[in-house]
This record gives sequence, C-alpha cells and structure tokens, in this order.
Amino acid sequence: MSQNRPKGRLLAFGSAGALVTATLIAGAVSAPAASADSRHGGDREARGAEIAAARAAKAGIDWQDCPADWGFAKPIQCGWVSVPLDYAAPNGKQIKLAVDRIGNTGTPQERQGALVYNPGGPGASGMRFPTRVTNKNAIWANVAKAYDFVGFDPRGVGHSAPISCVDPQQFVKAPKADPVPDTEADKKAQRKLAREYAEGCAERSGAMLPHMTTPNTARDLDVIRAALGEKKLNYLGVSYGTYLGAVYGTLFPGHLRRMIVDSVVGPSRENIWYEANLNQDIAFEGRWKDWENWVAANDAAFHLGTTRAAVQAKWLDLRATAKKNPIGGVVGPAELISFFQSAPYYDSSWVPVATVFSKYAAGDTKALVDAAAPDLSNTAGNISAENGNAVYTAVECADAKWPTSWQKWDRDNTRLNKDYPFMTWANAWMNLPCATWPTKQLTPVHVTTHRGLPPVLIVQSTRDAATPYQGAVDLHKRFKGSRLITEEGAGSHGVTGLLNPCINERVDSYLLSGELDSSDVSCAPHATPKP
Repeated sequence: MSQNRPKGRLLAFGSAGALVTATLIAGAVSAPAASADSRHGGDREARGAEIAAARAAKAGIDWQDCPADWGFAKPIQCGWVSVPLDYAAPNGKQIKLAVDRIGNTGTPQERQGALVYNPGGPGASGMRFPTRVTNKNAIWANVAKAYDFVGFDPRGVGHSAPISCVDPQQFVKAPKADPVPDTEADKKAQRKLAREYAEGCAERSGAMLPHMTTPNTARDLDVIRAALGEKKLNYLGVSYGTYLGAVYGTLFPGHLRRMIVDSVVGPSRENIWYEANLNQDIAFEGRWKDWENWVAANDAAFHLGTTRAAVQAKWLDLRATAKKNPIGGVVGPAELISFFQSAPYYDSSWVPVATVFSKYAAGDTKALVDAAAPDLSNTAGNISAENGNAVYTAVECADAKWPTSWQKWDRDNTRLNKDYPFMTWANAWMNLPCATWPTKQLTPVHVTTHRGLPPVLIVQSTRDAATPYQGAVDLHKRFKGSRLITEEGAGSHGVTGLLNPCINERVDSYLLSGELDSSDVSCAPHATPKP
C-alpha cells in the first residue's frame, strides 16, 4: 500500500527541444551516467541510457495542445518522449512516455530551466503538475516564475504504454472480503486472489513486467531531461517519487542540478519493499490515533465521542456492522479501510472523513455509501485506478526479491496485526502478489553519494504514515551535503504542498538561489484542520 498508493484496491485487494546545441547533447551523454550505473552491474543499461538520451536530445519534444480528453487546457502543452523498453537493448522496442509542461511565468531572464515532478505511487501520474500554475497555487508562485513545470506519466502509467492486471470493472467491484482473516480458510482465499492477480498481470502485461523497475524509470527521467534540452535535471519527488529521485541521484549524480524529496521512502536495500510495507503498518496506526484524538477534541462538530477510545469503539462498531451486512449492499470492511485510510494519509481528508463518519453515526448511510462504494459508471476512473494498482504492484514486485514463504508473511503480519490492526492485513494482501511474481526480481540499487551529486533538500514530517520519518534520516545520511527539514509533530503525507512558511520559504530559496541552511532545520507543524 506504499507511498501514495493508488486508491481502490485493497484487493481483498520550456526550452525549444528541437534545436539542441552540441554542448547540450554532450551534457545528455556525459560520463556520470555510465560510471554510476555501471557500479550496479548495469553497464549495458548505462550505455543504453546514454544512447537513448543522445537520441532524445536530438529529437526534442514536439509540443502541441493537449488532446481534449486529457483534461489539460491551454497554455499547458503535451508531447511524447520515446524510451527503450529495455535499456540493455536501446535499439529494440521503444515505448512513448506522455509529458506536459507550462512555461515559466516570469521573464526569459528569470528562467532557470524545467522542474520535473513525480508524485509517487508507484503508479501515480505527474501530469497535473502544470495545473499548479493555471490554478494559481500561491505556494508555488515564486518557483513558477523561474521554472517550466513539467509533468509526465511514468512507464506503464496513464498514457505511457499503460499496463493492466485485471478487468477494471472487476477490480473495483464491491464488497470485497474483509482483509482481516478469521480463519485459515480466509487466508487461503486471499492467497488464491493474490496468486491470480500476479497471473493476471503476466497475462495482460507480460512483455512490460520485467522492465517495470525504478532504475528504468530513473533512466526514463534522464531521457526526459535530455529531450527537454536540459543539461541538468531539476526534480521534485514526493512519496515513492523520493525513491525514484534517490535512485536517479545515485545513477546520474552529475546530471542533477537541484532536487527536493518530500516524504521519503527509506532507500536501504533491506527496506525495499517488504520491510517498507511492514513499517508502514506501524506508522499508519500512530497516525490513525492522531486523527481519532482530533475527532474526539472536536466532538462538538462530529458527536463521535470525547475520547479516542470512544471514537475507536464507534469505528469498530461500524466495521463489525459492515462485516455482518455490507452497508448499502456494497460497503464492507475492505471498502471502509480504503475510504478511512485517507485520513491518516492526508490532513486534507480529516474533515471530509470525519463528516461522513458523523453522518453515518447520526443515521445517514447514504453519505458513507457515496463516499466509500465504487462507482461502476465511472469507467475512466476505474481504468485509472486499476492501472495505478497494476503499476504499483509491478514496480514493487520487480524492484526487489520478496519472501516466497507464506509462513514468513503469515508470521510477520499476524504479529503486527495484534498491535497495529488498522492497515496490517489489508497491506499484506495488497503486496502478496509479489510472493508469486512471474518475472525476475532485481536487487535494489545501493543508494549512495557519487561524484557530482549536488546538495539535496529533504523535507519530512515526523508522523507520516505512508513514509515513516526514519526514511528521511536514512537518505540524509546517504546523500552527503543534503539538508533535512523536519516538520515536527505533523504527519500529512506530502509536506511541500501545504501552507507552512517555515518550509515554503526554504523550498523557494533552494530552488531560486540554490541556498540551503547551514544545518538541518526543525519547523513547527502546519495548522491543524478545522471542522
């Protein structure tokens, strides 16, 4: 369920690119790419990435108005970048990645290049990034003067050779089985679903699966950099996007100009990805309790109880009711978790989730059904949800070797579920397809500092559920010269998009002038939501 996970599974779960000078092409193929990647035994991939980047630097991007059904109006423009499916065979099959951009809002003299964004997942699209300019997002106004905002659909996502593992309407169908098993038979049924899901990925998207890895997406990012006509990349990554950034910084240290990583995945090989998901279960429980405390403190608005224990009792009661008899025939415990988990993810969900819960407690079931049940008529949304989940699974399963012993999964999750019941089993089933994954699993990249890596800005809240705080501390140790901004006592996932001047001003200062504080910084939390 990692890192900005696409919702809805719990399966039972710029520059003119065409005219590029010789120096830019040289920049696109300069040595650091090869030397860093080759340290990971990726010599052929490193050479493939050089070849693809040189090709992209020559071709540029043919920017056009975006297709009408993509939902991005002028002045946002869209285009395509071709990348090899397999970087070890750069002249073999190519896939097209969708990119979009909006030019900097300041003068030509103020322009500092393109800022490329990845919001996480794996499986999330970055294509909405330029809308921060068209929607006049005040937090990003200063940075928008200096940078083109560039988004993209990573390989396998959205418009970029999308993959699929199951029929999207089947994928969203409800109610699904309660993720928390009562019997061995329940576990057996979930194991069967996970195995069938992995088989479905192979059937529907088999040719793509071996190449759906974070290192390949990092190579894609370097090809996009070259296609944009940028000698060096400016990058903003949130959630899983921080791991993508960490791998990019390791493979292409000399190709980075500025990088901000926000809400950080712990990049250690031991953490990717099995341990990362277990660690999430613990952090989710903590943030769930934070939300319940807030609901109790705002009992005048929500009438769900004046203590956390009272709110939790109401939650358990709701869960038991839905298990016995799915609400509206469609909302069982799996659908409840899928909806309620957005509260520990994002502070922006605190009020909406509590409001729906409050209405239900007062006798209005419609609000809960509307919020938590799938909408089978929203075929485009369902295709997108299924695709996001397919990419999430494919990347995490391909990036690392997962335990194949069911005994290990059972033991670890049974133990965790005792103290951290909110997400543990739902998360386990979501990731279990990786235990029977049909294609090769890599050893994760050893994330570390190589020559040429610039100072990186790391931003993290202490109570983040999806990417626990320790991940930021670990990346900070690995990337020499990096700076860590800690938002104390907060836990919303994705900090740079929230109003907190202590953080916003430092993000501006780094992107606009390259300046970082002389030491790490602690910031007070952003404002708590008001009912």
